[in-house]
Amino acid sequence: MSLPETLLFSGLALIVVGVLLLFITFLRQSRDYKFEGGGVLIVGPIPIVFGTSQKVSAILMVLAIALMLVVLVSFILSSTR
Repeated sequence: MSLPETLLFSGLALIVVGVLLLFITFLRQSRDYKFEGGGVLIVGPIPIVFGTSQKVSAILMVLAIALMLVVLVSFILSSTR
């Protein structure tokens, strides 16, 4: 098995284990659990943030800005070489 195949298999296995752990945790939680979630949709350079509360939206906005900065810095560094 070559390195790319090993990495692919390892990644897929980690995803399956993560989904199983989330499912088991969900089943063990009480029924009065409060769920908060959200997401970020990046269209070009503009992030569109949505969430179930202002706290979640603020966290996602910070993460979206950090992601945009990482992409910008990596783009600048790769174009100078």
